[in-house]
Amino acid sequence: MTDTDQQITPADATIVSTGTGTKGPEERELPESLSNDMSLCLRILRDVLGEYDPQLLATFDTVRNYAVKASAEHFAGATADPHPDEDGLAKAVATIDAMNLHDAQLLARAFATYFHLANLSEENYRVSVLRQRENQVEDDEAVDPVNELTTAYHQLLTEMGPAKAKALLEKLEFHPVFTAHPTEARRKAVEGKIRRIAELLEENKRLDGSDKKENVRRLYNEIDALFRTSPIALKKPTPVEEADTILDIFDNTLFTTIPKVYHRFNDWLLGDKAGLEQPQCPAFFHPGSWIGSDRDGNPNVTAKVSRQVARKFSDHVIGALEEATRTVGRNLTMESETTPASAELKSLWSHQKEMSERLTDKAALISTKELHRAVMLVMADRLRYTIERDADLMYHSCDDFIADLQVVQRSLAEAGAKRSAYGPLQDLIWQAQTFGFHMVEMEFRQHSVVHARALEDIREHGLHGERGELQPMTHEVLDTFRALGAIQKRNGIKAARRYIISFTKSAQNVRDVYELNRLAFSHPEDVPVIDVIPLFEQLEDLQNCVNVLEEIVKIPEVQARLKATGNKMEIMLGYSDSSKDAGPTTATLALHSAESRIVAWAAKHDIDLTLFHGRGGAVGRGGGPANRAVLAQPKGSVNCRFKLTEQGEVIFARYGNPVLAIRHLESVAAATLLQSAPSVEKTNTEMTEKYAQMTEVLDNASHERFLDLLNTPDFAPWFSIVTPLTEVGLLPIGSRPAKRGLGAKSLDDLRTIPWVFSWAQARINLAAWYGLGSACEKFGDLDTLREAYEEWPLFSTFIDNIEMSLAKTDERIAKMYLALGDDENLSKKVLDEMKLTTKWVLKIVNDEWPLQHRHVLGQAIRIRSPYVDALSVTQVLALRSLRKKVDKEELSKSQQAGFIYLILCTVSGVAAGLQNTG
Repeated sequence: MTDTDQQITPADATIVSTGTGTKGPEERELPESLSNDMSLCLRILRDVLGEYDPQLLATFDTVRNYAVKASAEHFAGATADPHPDEDGLAKAVATIDAMNLHDAQLLARAFATYFHLANLSEENYRVSVLRQRENQVEDDEAVDPVNELTTAYHQLLTEMGPAKAKALLEKLEFHPVFTAHPTEARRKAVEGKIRRIAELLEENKRLDGSDKKENVRRLYNEIDALFRTSPIALKKPTPVEEADTILDIFDNTLFTTIPKVYHRFNDWLLGDKAGLEQPQCPAFFHPGSWIGSDRDGNPNVTAKVSRQVARKFSDHVIGALEEATRTVGRNLTMESETTPASAELKSLWSHQKEMSERLTDKAALISTKELHRAVMLVMADRLRYTIERDADLMYHSCDDFIADLQVVQRSLAEAGAKRSAYGPLQDLIWQAQTFGFHMVEMEFRQHSVVHARALEDIREHGLHGERGELQPMTHEVLDTFRALGAIQKRNGIKAARRYIISFTKSAQNVRDVYELNRLAFSHPEDVPVIDVIPLFEQLEDLQNCVNVLEEIVKIPEVQARLKATGNKMEIMLGYSDSSKDAGPTTATLALHSAESRIVAWAAKHDIDLTLFHGRGGAVGRGGGPANRAVLAQPKGSVNCRFKLTEQGEVIFARYGNPVLAIRHLESVAAATLLQSAPSVEKTNTEMTEKYAQMTEVLDNASHERFLDLLNTPDFAPWFSIVTPLTEVGLLPIGSRPAKRGLGAKSLDDLRTIPWVFSWAQARINLAAWYGLGSACEKFGDLDTLREAYEEWPLFSTFIDNIEMSLAKTDERIAKMYLALGDDENLSKKVLDEMKLTTKWVLKIVNDEWPLQHRHVLGQAIRIRSPYVDALSVTQVLALRSLRKKVDKEELSKSQQAGFIYLILCTVSGVAAGLQNTG
């Protein structure tokens, strides 16, 4: 790849697969609606590229079709000739390598744009399938087959009876915790355009005539703007700006979607009585957040930032509640003659008058003889004053606001206006119960070493530095607890009471936090209420977790919290570092074992346990379908409460579209309920015991193979050369550095996200599968492996996730990346294990190629592959130029910046093409 400005025209610019270059033959296997959307988007993109520069379009088509040809050869070789003709890939490489730097950047942006459009087409297809399925549901069916929550509860009723099923329903809690982990490679400006294109694409099917023409014109405008917008943000977001991720999904999805989820279940549960009786569905969705409060290795998250983010969340949700309260109130126009106010409502009105005659006079003027309306309008005004912090008029807690709403609801119900009582007013009550005055429950996190160092500093210099100046970090640690206390005072204890200790090694780590919490305040009454949550993440910590918990439970502060909460306790398990530490197979089995042992320990101490799963979007970080993950957990480990981290591209994918958000929430809630069904518990317990010997062999062999790779001399520097690790660290996609900054000099200090992200970019996905092939080879019993896959949810989920990960690998592209490292030994280890793992996984699932049995997903990935290949080739060629020329000092700073920008463009595009990359 050249960095000169000379325009090099490809020798062969013909379109290989079709005369127009609009659609390859492999796309015809897709469902018609999906194929139509992808064809429309590709056609518009090609027109946009042609308008921008006809030569860019010609190159785009040439590279695309060489890649399509190469991909067809590759997949044909997977099932037939083991050495297919790879002429198509060679021509694609030659074409890209001959381009100048500027044109290569434009080409990368063109392919990245295509992936955003392909993702939207697939999302549209999923939405249309869900709607079609819902339209086919008969009113007299016992359950709604589209709503998994109704199906799960029906099974509980069948297996356990109404009383036990209802008791489980009342315990139900789904607690996603949104994090700022930087795995979303899209900038916010791009996200906004994607959202608008999604709306236009969804509308397109329903329109005809001039309306359709106008829709297509607007699609052209948005897609043109998307291509012309740099995929790389100008700067890293601040932690305060990262909070906009939550505000975005709150405004566009969650605030209005959550009541629909509750109503859908309640409508099935009550049948014809729905809307006429008190709803039975509890507000089971309780979102949390680490954004602005996770300071583990992120010096940009300070006590001041935490206060700012908490205020941002609080003001925003109260503002939304104010608007909703005013809207609901304005519609409660029932006169006192038809709908008389209850004595309780009149008492509330009197209370409001005593509080402020100005507000009640204004409301009464608008709502003469409509007391329900008048009361609600005063409540809306009080919410506005809550944001303004007017001590005389504000609500001092969300519970007070909910209590007032319920007074209005009871009055309407007593007056016979039940549909008004249990309609939009109920939505508002559910919204307040779900989001409170805090929107999300902020959780603070810090590394155990930081706490220990702060206490050492205090003991050496005195709390106020009487014997010398305290370190800045110590001041920040103490200020963090003060910020936590201030947030509690302003927004309530729920707003911020969890404090997570990453890398928990002993009970002393928990004692340290409680001691620092006390030391931060001069007066004991100012000390905030906190629940300190140990996070076990490395293999040794997972193996030793019960011994540590035995000591933690003896700590006086822990005993006091257990007594205050009815013996509730939360423990977090880390999937990321355990996988990087021990390999994916060993980590999966170690986590499953730790859960089982923690459950037994909790039962012995009569502890009401909540396990918090630190999962990521990528398979290498414990990702995959959340509902299947829940159902595969050991007996007693879910306890009708499922809590996990949600991050990066996963947040947008799961919660960005209202229809898909409803589906996701219902699916996870259903699995959370169903995991307590006797049949599910029986299966998980019996299969874990049945395949204990198999897992022992797989565990030991995979762990040995994984450590052999990591312990190979010079592995760490080699890894940074053969992947875009350094360049990923330059992406402005998160405020947190790629390293924790605690002094380590090796892979131990590397965060798991760049570890996983970099392997995915190199089309190797090593973090998801390495070691499994050798383990299966060592075990050797294919029949038993297949039986385990059929019978054991944990194993089948694990294998399916790895198969999906393997579907996104490519040996041809991987070899190009590995060649950058010039180490045949390490390259051979990786490629041999990739082949071995692929062979065994395909045998276990009885496929000829990855995802063969999953027609739509498998075909969608195969169609994406040529486009990802083109970006990957561009990336690896740029890396080659940058690595070799930097070593020889042949590139100027501006030339280096050009190649880095090209690489970052391809990183963004490959992330969009592969999805769940981090």
